[in-house]
Amino acid sequence: MSTGAMRRAQLVTPFGVGAMSVLVNGTSVITAGLDHWYEVVDQSALAMEEYQEHDWRLESRLKVSEFRLPPDYRPSAQGSDLRNVRLTVPVLRFPRWSFCIYCKRLELSKLTMKTLVECQDKEHAGKKYKPKMSQVPFVAICTRGHLDDFPFDKWVHRSANPSCTGTLRLVSRGGGGLEGQVVTCDACKQERSLRGVTEARFDKNGEEHTNLSDQLVSPDQPYLCGGARPWLAQLDGVCDQPIRGALRAAGNVYFPKVESSIYLPRREGAVSEEVHQLLRHPAVSTTFNNVFQLGLDEVSGGQLRKLLERNVPPELFAPITDEELLAAYQDQFGIGENSGEESAETPVDAESLTSDDIWRHPEYVKIRETPNDDFLAASDPGLHADLTSHLSRVRSVDVLRETRALRGFTRVRDGELKLTEGKAMLRRTSLTPAQDWLPAYVVKGEGIYFELDGARLAAWEGRAEVQARAQLITDHYGSVASQRGLLGRAISPRFVLLHTVSHLLINELIFACGYSSASLRERLYVSESTERNMAGALIYTAAGDSEGTMGGLVRMARPDNVRQVFASALADAHWCSTDPVCMDAGKNGQGPDSCNLAACHACGLLPETSCEEFNRFLDRGLVVGTLDDPNLGYFSDTFTG
Repeated sequence: MSTGAMRRAQLVTPFGVGAMSVLVNGTSVITAGLDHWYEVVDQSALAMEEYQEHDWRLESRLKVSEFRLPPDYRPSAQGSDLRNVRLTVPVLRFPRWSFCIYCKRLELSKLTMKTLVECQDKEHAGKKYKPKMSQVPFVAICTRGHLDDFPFDKWVHRSANPSCTGTLRLVSRGGGGLEGQVVTCDACKQERSLRGVTEARFDKNGEEHTNLSDQLVSPDQPYLCGGARPWLAQLDGVCDQPIRGALRAAGNVYFPKVESSIYLPRREGAVSEEVHQLLRHPAVSTTFNNVFQLGLDEVSGGQLRKLLERNVPPELFAPITDEELLAAYQDQFGIGENSGEESAETPVDAESLTSDDIWRHPEYVKIRETPNDDFLAASDPGLHADLTSHLSRVRSVDVLRETRALRGFTRVRDGELKLTEGKAMLRRTSLTPAQDWLPAYVVKGEGIYFELDGARLAAWEGRAEVQARAQLITDHYGSVASQRGLLGRAISPRFVLLHTVSHLLINELIFACGYSSASLRERLYVSESTERNMAGALIYTAAGDSEGTMGGLVRMARPDNVRQVFASALADAHWCSTDPVCMDAGKNGQGPDSCNLAACHACGLLPETSCEEFNRFLDRGLVVGTLDDPNLGYFSDTFTG
């Protein structure tokens, strides 16, 4: 297959396993499963420690032994170093159907086809160079994550097992939409428009029906999904779900499920960055893994040193004390102190993940405590007097390390995905928890954390008009969820408030600090439960390159700077360039799934990679008030200059 360049982070999201992308020569390919990601001719030249990463909390949550960075391509050896040369991530050609732009002939190729398909139609028989065929823009998907080639032959012949094997053509008859795309058969002269193949509906019993399944033959003989998983080279399987057509670049073809974690040290300052680097040595990591797999109740630093001396040159760890070795071992596997709340994070149902309030509460607590570690460090810059009535604290997060791991994906809709089901979509052969791994990438950066004043927040969100406005978003989302067969969700006023303020601040910080719009990201800490009451947000650098450590956010956490950022962001929020339309449209909902009120591209939306909720659940009205009720917002009575 022709090669194409891609950033390593993109192989986690948005072009991870099972996702389609386009190579430089125009070929549409699908990223293959994890089974063959690190294959080299000479296995002795594979240095896996360069790709291994650990985050003890996220490993426990996803039940894996490690994470691995996508391989980076090295065309040749660097000096005498022959390790990890020419490692690539495999892809397969998909969709397999191609059509000729001249004669409209359809041809089915193989997943492993490495060259462009040439049209062999008799119309081009006398030509020296046969025209190259282009891949069709249509695929078929189902709600269980399966993906298949569009059944052109079955659709035009109105049969799940057509006997006619004539040449098919995809002809454009004019007109807008799919009704202008017609499939024809040269042999039997049958033809059929693609009109409605992407449509679906729910019957009165709540069962989903698609036009492609019901109308391919007849509603009495539904054509169901065949369970194909082409990214694993499996074109046959078992599935009983209805199948629908989709454009291969449509947004509902691939929803990656990415879990992220801010690294929390077991003991602050106990493990330096140099020791973390030592853990990447293959002999050290192997020794530690073997000790952990033995399940020993207790191990000492001296014992670890004796085991390491058998496999590792003593010069590597001679300067490291036994205490540091033990701390490094405990930190890597999440053993030792501060195990109280984390032990409660494992859900009773192993198929489900813990809720965000349980998962993120340890991060919330640690950041507020101003930790001082090589991988997580925060300080208290103080709070400007003008902000004390609305904020309780601000933190300058000087160093943070975030791991983002792909645990599966869905298609058709961004619904719930059980842990084992998602991981099973990523590889053909399942692995034991002791060997299992997931693709991930690590971001090292900085951030600014702010937290709302608890007493003021409680008084504000207790107001009936505030609750009523937030309920509009809950109702809008509930309507969409019921139509798509998803679970409803209660959207609280504090969540909408913090989410919107985060967006407003990010839009302001982009100009104040000089970051690109996709380099900043939000992380919300919101919960109304008594045990884990949270009302804070972290804005941090999301880029894994030099933009992650420019120091801009750290400087903006200083009292005078953060006051100016809030003042400018709130001033801009009072009037959108599309007002009064934006504010008025909010009464009926706008934006994705109509789940925003007063928020649009001109005031409150961010690149989707920066937002945790895909630009939903936003409202300037709950921040600064509305045209009809200027006092509705939490920040209605604060400064704006």
